[in-house]
Amino acid sequence: MTPPLLSLCMIVKDEADQIEACLTSVHSVVDEIIIVDTGSTDGTQELCRKYGATVIEVPWEDSFSKARNIGLKAARGQWILWLDADERLETEDQEALRQAALSSKADALFLKLIHYQGQQIEAASLHLASRYAQIRLFRNKKGFQFVRDIHEVLQWPASLPNHRPIPLLPVRIYHFGYIEEVVTKKNKAQRNLKLLLRERENPDRDPWCDYHLASEFSRAQKWEHAFTLVNQALEGFLKKQQLPPSLLYKLKYEILFRHGSMRGTWPGIECAIRLYPDYVDLHFYKGVFLMEHGLYAEAIKSFERCLEIGENQWEHLSQFGMGSFHALHYLGRCMQRLGKKQEAHVYDQTSARLIRTYAYANAPATKGAMK
Repeated sequence: MTPPLLSLCMIVKDEADQIEACLTSVHSVVDEIIIVDTGSTDGTQELCRKYGATVIEVPWEDSFSKARNIGLKAARGQWILWLDADERLETEDQEALRQAALSSKADALFLKLIHYQGQQIEAASLHLASRYAQIRLFRNKKGFQFVRDIHEVLQWPASLPNHRPIPLLPVRIYHFGYIEEVVTKKNKAQRNLKLLLRERENPDRDPWCDYHLASEFSRAQKWEHAFTLVNQALEGFLKKQQLPPSLLYKLKYEILFRHGSMRGTWPGIECAIRLYPDYVDLHFYKGVFLMEHGLYAEAIKSFERCLEIGENQWEHLSQFGMGSFHALHYLGRCMQRLGKKQEAHVYDQTSARLIRTYAYANAPATKGAMK
């Protein structure tokens, strides 16, 4: 018997207020839904079964990867699509997803993740969002597994070649897990800190642990602690003779930007840009540093480079606006300081217009996202 084409695999706990919005966005495009429930007491299991899901109930063992791998073992599909309950698949992209599963020769595929921020899901818009490509679709029974207890990642099987480029599908997933009402309701900060601090006790810890801790402290606006940790993460990768991932550099300079300590930017950011020359966020932070030091001509070049890169970059974790309205706003500030009021006005007006456009670009999946 030919196995089904697509299996959706998820892990959940007490997601009654979000699970239906997630499953509604995806159930018609997948052939099988495997839900690993780690102890829901709010009726999540029955809501999942309404969509024909197979629900596997297991105790929570402080490991996201362990729970995810249970779902992988149960899945029968040729391909695995994995989502979280606080995510939605763009309905307009469903056909592209299925066609890719039918025709792709690859072993794994990147999808486009849009991470929303702000106070409430109902107000989610691209004005407060970031983007990143992540492997969310991969072939089943090829040896893919999740590793790490928290902020789990998909491990590429040793038996498969990994030198071929991984295609990026024009398929969008909207992620609402960074929205304040979700973070507060789930008490995510406390949960994450508990697991990360436990992991950090291991002297041979993965440098990702320090990065994720830095992210938590940055969200809590504990800038100095976050800055120390992200530098330790960078050192950890270098000690392993590995190129630090680009998003570590983004976090480092974002911390300096938000803390108002741009003096710590130079000359490290030049090295980071040499490693990742098309990372728009790094060019933006470089421009801010140059502007704050009165180097307006050089700053203008950096912000113009941001506009050249634009908003369609998915290789790196990037904040919407760095290649458009944020860069335009800072170009206006440069012109203002140079006494070019007319040019400053034009940049500010264009930036404001784009901000309004992005602010009204609400995620199509937000309607009914939470009760």
